[in-house]
Amino acid sequence: MQGQIIKINSDLHFVSFEGEVYPCKCRGLFRKEHITPLVGDYVLFDKDKKLIEKVCPRKNEFKRPKVSNIDQAFLITSLVNPNFSLNLLDKLIVLMELHNVEPIICITKEDLMNEQELKDIREILKYYEKIGYKVVSNQDLDSIKKLLYKKTSVFTGQTGAGKSTLLNKLNPNWNLETGEVSLALGRGKHTTRVVEMFELFDGKVMDTPGFSALDFMGYTNEEIRDSFIEFKKYPCPFKDCLHTKEEECLVKKAVNDNNILESRYINYLNFIKKDVR
Repeated sequence: MQGQIIKINSDLHFVSFEGEVYPCKCRGLFRKEHITPLVGDYVLFDKDKKLIEKVCPRKNEFKRPKVSNIDQAFLITSLVNPNFSLNLLDKLIVLMELHNVEPIICITKEDLMNEQELKDIREILKYYEKIGYKVVSNQDLDSIKKLLYKKTSVFTGQTGAGKSTLLNKLNPNWNLETGEVSLALGRGKHTTRVVEMFELFDGKVMDTPGFSALDFMGYTNEEIRDSFIEFKKYPCPFKDCLHTKEEECLVKKAVNDNNILESRYINYLNFIKKDVR
């Protein structure tokens, strides 16, 4: 029968099937064949033997956090403490685009900013909305609930940005552990230790360990370029243009004309130079 892994703890894989959860182990052959089940995997298992026999083909998969079969990702984006980072936000967006996952920007800690600072950031976020990304506040629970409906979502972002806090607001019965941000380090403690999937508002959500270091190892410059979705609106006259050198490049012209957000373009240049192997 087919179930779905909702949690992994050591060698125990908790498989959900028809409202019940079965703690299962994997066939010994998995290790020999280098098969590593992930939270989100659909699996064929024997509920009597509590044994996973096969991992079904995945829609997508991630290494950090170790999850699979995701429809959308809420990018929990703190505006302060830890500080708002366009570099990190763009990295997360590109990572989702590379995995064919819809990114949803969810801002937190608006109450800790003054009016002018908040106005400036909202102007930047309007650009992301203009190019097609959804932007919500963690205070707008009704909008988030609607977005969760019938979707499998992952909540991810910088440590201390408020992932578990938001999940607790959506369902106070969970009482997930949260942590404060270190003033000295500017980042939070890793309060989420394991990935776990929950059912919520006729959808499924995952709480994952926070992280702030990302790279694009294994991806080409062209794949990263194509993950900046607004670039496609400016088709270059040059075949396979990377939008770095050519004077007549239409993407570079769009940046100069303020039609492409300059920080997005700068981040793109940094990503293709530093993170590709």
